[in-house]
Amino acid sequence: MPSPFGLLAELTYACPLHCAYCSNPLNLADYRDELSTEDWKRVIGEARALGVLQLHLSGGEPLQRRDVVEIVRFGTDLGMYTNLITSALGLSRRRAEDLRAAGLDHVQISVQADEPASSDRIAGTASFARKAEAARLVKELGWPLTLNVVLHRQNIDRIGEILELAEQLDADRVELANTQYYGWAWRNRDALLPSRAQLERSERIVREQRERLQGMEIIHVLPDYYSDYPKACMGGWAQRQLTVAPNGDALPCPTAQSLPLPRASVREHSLAWIWRESPLFNAFRGVDWMPELCRSCVRRDEDFGGCRCQAFQMTGDASRTDPICHLSPDRGLVDEAIRAVNEDERVVVGELIPRPHPRDQR
Repeated sequence: MPSPFGLLAELTYACPLHCAYCSNPLNLADYRDELSTEDWKRVIGEARALGVLQLHLSGGEPLQRRDVVEIVRFGTDLGMYTNLITSALGLSRRRAEDLRAAGLDHVQISVQADEPASSDRIAGTASFARKAEAARLVKELGWPLTLNVVLHRQNIDRIGEILELAEQLDADRVELANTQYYGWAWRNRDALLPSRAQLERSERIVREQRERLQGMEIIHVLPDYYSDYPKACMGGWAQRQLTVAPNGDALPCPTAQSLPLPRASVREHSLAWIWRESPLFNAFRGVDWMPELCRSCVRRDEDFGGCRCQAFQMTGDASRTDPICHLSPDRGLVDEAIRAVNEDERVVVGELIPRPHPRDQR
């Protein structure tokens, strides 16, 4: 069995943003009992012993945790590569300097659009100016800077301008990843799923900008819905990475809490036992679980049957062939969604439902 390479530590689901594409759980009120600082240190130490080399600190907004500097320092002292994934709200100069002194290696800042009005509307709060200021601070302090941009129907037509913003902010890397339709994003799918024409234009623009911006790494992830085959989700179920949620739930991927499978909690078991022995992490390893359509497919070791969360989201059965696959008996569910947004070449901007604050979900 392989050792995990990366740990995504979701320190808290508290967040100052209300993004309509958020893929975190819908029931945020169930995650208020967060792991303590000492709990996180134990988990990170167990992860390092298991072979984890990269520690990604996320949420929600990890900067909402007062102990984030202490957690970064602990991971650094263990020799792990530490990466902060943040909205940048809360990244003051003092906090940034403390994180730098603690050994933080890399900063990823989420950006919703290239100009204030659209960015603030999509984020559900005024944040564009503070993000730009924080990005400049990151570069001033000598960190490599990644900008994360979730693409969708509301901003994909500005992809050229988004890359121009990345150039202005001197980003080293840009992740242009189309929305994954889980959590709150599922509720907003009709307003977020881009048309085929939009995607074709965006691909052309990205190719052109890659030629021009050769010093900047540009990652462009197309939406599953327009593919013939599913992606190899997370490099295969419980093969390379694992996630620990704020309440201590250990997960093979960040959205697996939606699946009707036995829980695995770091409050109850060691991370080594969870990775190697737990029913959750072994549920979809290998090929024995696969339906025959996947089990005999020549791509089974390439895409690993696709995304289990997506299969469950669309069909109610996590063990079915991912409906993205054109061979799936459920592919019609995907085709219908695509048809609905491509009936008219004019793409109408739909009404987004902003993610409510956790305090509103009591």
